[in-house]
Amino acid sequence: MKPYAQEPLTDFSLEKNKIAFQDALKKVENECGKDYPIVIGGEKIFTEEKIVSINPANKNEVIGRVSKADKKLAEEAMQAALHTFETWKNWEPQHRANILFKASAILRRRKHEFSAWMVKEAGKPWHEADADTAEAIDFLEYYGREMIRLKEGVPVISRPGEINQYTYIPLGVGVIISPFNFPLAIMAGTAVAAIVTGNTILLKPANSTPIVAAKFVELMEEAGLPKGVLNFVPGSGAEIGDYLVDHPKTRFISFTGSREVGCRIYERAAKVNPGQKWLKRVIAEMGGKDTVVVDRDADIDLAVESIVYSAFGFSGQKCSAGSRAVVHQDIYHEVLEKAIAFTKTLTVGNPAEGHFMGPVIDEHAFKKITNYIEIGKLEGKLMLGGEADDSVGYFIQPTIFADLDENARMMQEEIFGPVLAFCKARDFDHMMEIANNTDYGLTGALISNNREHIERARKEFHVGNLYFNRNCTGAVVGHQPFGGFNMSGTDSKAGGPDYLILHMQAKSISEKL
Repeated sequence: MKPYAQEPLTDFSLEKNKIAFQDALKKVENECGKDYPIVIGGEKIFTEEKIVSINPANKNEVIGRVSKADKKLAEEAMQAALHTFETWKNWEPQHRANILFKASAILRRRKHEFSAWMVKEAGKPWHEADADTAEAIDFLEYYGREMIRLKEGVPVISRPGEINQYTYIPLGVGVIISPFNFPLAIMAGTAVAAIVTGNTILLKPANSTPIVAAKFVELMEEAGLPKGVLNFVPGSGAEIGDYLVDHPKTRFISFTGSREVGCRIYERAAKVNPGQKWLKRVIAEMGGKDTVVVDRDADIDLAVESIVYSAFGFSGQKCSAGSRAVVHQDIYHEVLEKAIAFTKTLTVGNPAEGHFMGPVIDEHAFKKITNYIEIGKLEGKLMLGGEADDSVGYFIQPTIFADLDENARMMQEEIFGPVLAFCKARDFDHMMEIANNTDYGLTGALISNNREHIERARKEFHVGNLYFNRNCTGAVVGHQPFGGFNMSGTDSKAGGPDYLILHMQAKSISEKL
């Protein structure tokens, strides 16, 4: 087997790649508007009630309709998963991994097609969608190899007269609740991490991006995944989400989304319900308020590029987005002016046409972000943007506020949109103080040529993913395992060497000779 290597990104400056992606977009456009089923135990079920997915860049375009599960169907899915678990848990880890390798090969062949679905359904620009698909391929490849590495367990010491063994076994049935912002990579990564470790799952995708998930379910079936291992149950979080989190047979919940929902799941999962004989495990990634810190002697052009790309990639709809720029007072105005000038070069529009920034995901997000822009006008100085237009799609111009107090709401609360807050720092001590002053601890970046400050930041900058002299988004599977501290989640590191273990339990076996 070849060693794991990062899936390369597509170079869209090459004409042949542009043409190939445009062809994929046409193919997807021709398939828009179809109906997709719930999948339970391999059975495809269509219901009258649907989740209608629309293009956030063009509200009149229906991407597709997915059948909506209710509690009755959620219970059927749970029973199918429980039944299938009894056989799936006994599959050889190598054989489970082989299914992931087959899925990655199929996804690699259909890379542009899946990326095109994300352009249409999530409003992702070409390069962001391409990176999303590449990350999904990376997760499939990496977790397959990790399962093979872990299949024999971990060596322990055997004394004279006894043989000791330390192995990992699956947990049971898991509920996977995935987000809209990485509708393929995170959805696929969380699903297959649970599957390859021998668990069966109920997958509830984000209601804004269920078609991408439905396409992935089809792909896993094509790759040979047995019926009942992956049960696809789109639906309301308040109805089936709560029902499945509370269910006594749910063994674990893997969630990616907002802090508010994550905390609610964590609280509900802590309750032991009648018929439950374990404590549920929760794996949660819940967001961030991330900072790009610019030191006094930083490379200013590098700092500006890092700030802008961290803040406005995918319209700021990343938990890793650098929504705060904390800059040394001596270079503050120069960095601010250059960031404004650079941001003005970014194009905003329908991502299918190749713009750098597309829309935000839906009406709820549009209203939330525009409300924060009004708050920003009260707390700081609006330097750029602030305009929003939802007449055709949910478009918000990249927005920069300056001269914000370090404790302002714009500096503390996750906005999840294309809004960047600039704050001035007196010295490096002050920079670290501001960098750590939120409830979150996901990502951060320090732009500096001062070795002493870099070494201090390694210890003092309290984030799960820390970057020096680059932007604070774009963690690569196997290279930068991803997950944060504090209210950013449960400190789990997706794409890391200990992630699969979260989906298993250790069993110690000793035989006296």
